[in-house]
Amino acid sequence: MRVEVTAGDPLGVGADLVAVAAGPRASRLGAPERAIADADPVAIVYTDGAPLAVVSGDAHTAAALAVRACRGRTVAWALSADEPVGALAEGAVLGGYDPRGRSGVERFVICGASAELAPVAERAALVARWTNVARELVDGPPNVISPAGLAERAAALPGLRCEILDADEAGLSALAAVGGSGPIRPRLIVLRHEPSGAPDAPRLSFVGKSVTFDTGGYFLKTQADIVRQKADMGGGAAVLGALGAIAELGLPVSVTGVLPACENMLSGTAIRPTDVITTASGLTVEVTNPDAEGRLILADALWWTRRDGATHVVDLATLTGASRAALGDMYAGVFANDEAWRDAVVDAGNAGGDLAWPMPLHPRYRPLIDSTVADLRNTAGKSFGYAIIAATFIQQFAGEGPWAHVDMLGTALLDDDRGDAFGRGATGYGVRMLVELAARLAA
Repeated sequence: MRVEVTAGDPLGVGADLVAVAAGPRASRLGAPERAIADADPVAIVYTDGAPLAVVSGDAHTAAALAVRACRGRTVAWALSADEPVGALAEGAVLGGYDPRGRSGVERFVICGASAELAPVAERAALVARWTNVARELVDGPPNVISPAGLAERAAALPGLRCEILDADEAGLSALAAVGGSGPIRPRLIVLRHEPSGAPDAPRLSFVGKSVTFDTGGYFLKTQADIVRQKADMGGGAAVLGALGAIAELGLPVSVTGVLPACENMLSGTAIRPTDVITTASGLTVEVTNPDAEGRLILADALWWTRRDGATHVVDLATLTGASRAALGDMYAGVFANDEAWRDAVVDAGNAGGDLAWPMPLHPRYRPLIDSTVADLRNTAGKSFGYAIIAATFIQQFAGEGPWAHVDMLGTALLDDDRGDAFGRGATGYGVRMLVELAARLAA
């Protein structure tokens, strides 16, 4: 979708639908009071020209609803005083996403805005487009968005250098162990944004869990849960989308995206409960739960990214149902080894639209993952603190320097329409957070 900004009249841009927020501006465009009152959330007024959509709600959601209501190619938004142009642009692009790939609105024209607001709209639309790329990957079928399919998509991204590492050949033994359960070889996908003139530090790294389908292995998931597991690569999709946006924006900061990609299948080569595996860092792990595989592949990816020179690290993962139980489908939980870095990630998420909440880590949790046969075990066997225990496990591989872990299981894939710009399905959670974080570090 192309977003345009013009000072012109919304009736003069050849729109198939004119949209306006419920209020005085709608009255000036000829909407009767009844239509304004009935906009819950949209009321359509048919006129001699293009239909008029009167939309209630915040600007972000209203723009998305207007795009969904259009049966043509162009929507003209009649700007009211103090409406945020960036929110309108982002909402329109997000609202225009269709998981089936059908064509829809091609132009969203914000009318009555000064030309100096055009860059604001363009940036918001750009980040929203890359958010939709992440949504497309999460919504994609797992036979297409497999580890190999994800690698192909990453390799085709413009403006980035891409490396594909075989897990076995790279010594990523935990990733190899998890991914060895399926017929598609596991791999580490590395995306690099290395602009000329960027400072040597910080070197930012985003690590995204990329289990393209998760059966749970020998701890097989229930039927109701397993049908959601194509979304278990939501963290990797966010990293891919964010790197694409960062490259297109040309942010003057070095950023690496790291996607440990595999499937967690049920087979004769799947990891078994009580297996002991050696991670790339050399630490051994007793597998007490084969369905807690995400933290195993993140362990190798985090070790790798520190060896690659990362100074600041964020990992994103659809990791624990406990996070969803605690925070629902609106917020992701953020854990960190550095309070200032945790707050920076949370603030970037909230500013960008990916809502986040600070979560605790405490030394009390570390002894819970001691093993009698290995250095660690991947679950504690306790009925409490699942998300914190998972973060504690990952922390053992986070290395020196600021690290944050974003548990985003509840926010990546929506079972129900929340009444906002997204609707049901994938949200692309994390793209806006990571782009905002990178932009702040670049500044």
